[in-house]
Amino acid sequence: MGNCHTVGPNEALVVSGGCCGSDYKQYVFGGWAWAWWCISDTQRISLEIMTLQPRCEDVETAEGVALTVTGVAQVKIMTEKELLAVACEQFLGKNVQDIKNVVLQTLEGHLRSILGTLTVEQIYQDRDQFAKLVREVAAPDVGRMGIEILSFTIKDVYDKVDYLSSLGKTQTAVVQRDADIGVAEAERDAGIREAECKKEMLDVKFMADTKIADSKRAFELQKSAFSEEVNIKTAEAQLAYELQGAREQQKIRQEEIEIEVVQRKKQIAVEAQEILRTDKELIATVRRPAEAEAHRIQQIAEGEKVKQVLLAQAEAEKIRKIGEAEAAVIEAMGKAEAERMKLKAEAYQKYGDAAKMALVLEALPQIAAKIAAPLTKVDEIVVLSGDNSKFTSEVNRLLAELPASVHALTGVDLSKIPLIKKATGVQV
Repeated sequence: MGNCHTVGPNEALVVSGGCCGSDYKQYVFGGWAWAWWCISDTQRISLEIMTLQPRCEDVETAEGVALTVTGVAQVKIMTEKELLAVACEQFLGKNVQDIKNVVLQTLEGHLRSILGTLTVEQIYQDRDQFAKLVREVAAPDVGRMGIEILSFTIKDVYDKVDYLSSLGKTQTAVVQRDADIGVAEAERDAGIREAECKKEMLDVKFMADTKIADSKRAFELQKSAFSEEVNIKTAEAQLAYELQGAREQQKIRQEEIEIEVVQRKKQIAVEAQEILRTDKELIATVRRPAEAEAHRIQQIAEGEKVKQVLLAQAEAEKIRKIGEAEAAVIEAMGKAEAERMKLKAEAYQKYGDAAKMALVLEALPQIAAKIAAPLTKVDEIVVLSGDNSKFTSEVNRLLAELPASVHALTGVDLSKIPLIKKATGVQV
């Protein structure tokens, strides 16, 4: 018994071994193969393209200039049966990277050997020929491994001594010189040709301008003759037209005058009728209503006059009554006040200085309250004095001066009251 193995077009299947110790090998790609259990072996190898970048650093050319060259190669295992068998014999069981390393070393060896046989100019200026030469030399060796070189190109060529840049500068200078010479020669030839063309153009232009001037002069002469004839005919026609127009205007004006006379007569008659109509209309619409309105206004004015007189009389009577009432009230209040003052005076006379003293003592708290009213708005009073005895003496001095101030204002001597005399320390 065995298994059926399939393989895609990008890899090859190798079936080896068989019955009775057979050494037959079967190579299949993009198909299938049968393998017996235990006695057959199956292995696979990739047929995909492998990209290599061979690089040779500081390799001396035929002139002894050290160059560094990098190439790009595309290789793959060939599918011909014999070559595939060779490749399987050498690479079967290895991974892709191992195969790349073997081919890369082969290509780099051939690249290095070919660099030593060429000059820098041959390598740099004809890269395609250089790459073709490497491919042709390396193909037989890699072909014996079953490997095919699909393409090989030179990616980069440079050196560390600026040899290539010097070649480029020299070539650039030569090309620039040839270009400048070519430009100068082309400009010279162009200038000569331009001058010749300008001369031919001026000659042709002069001849054309001359012919144009002759034609223009003949045209102007002919035009003047035609214009003169046309002007004469035009003037005659204009004069005849103006005379006929004047005659027609005269007739029209005469007819217009007659029409205006008739219209004026009719207008005068109409205006006379309008004046009569307007006069009657004014009498009916203005004068008669005005006379009626004047009579109405006169009656209204007389009624308003009587009304105002009556109102004035009523207002005067009202004021008189109010005045009499107010006078009676004032008289009663005056009598009451006089009686109060009389009784008060009698009481003061009866009690004498004691009554005055009582009045003053009753008024002192009110006076003190009025004087101290501003201090009620003060949160705190600080006395700037370092001596407490001095503050006390100041308070005593103010209390001692109080009876004298009250006596000056009211004529009442508080020092005669024993309680006040003891509090203030006043000596009588």
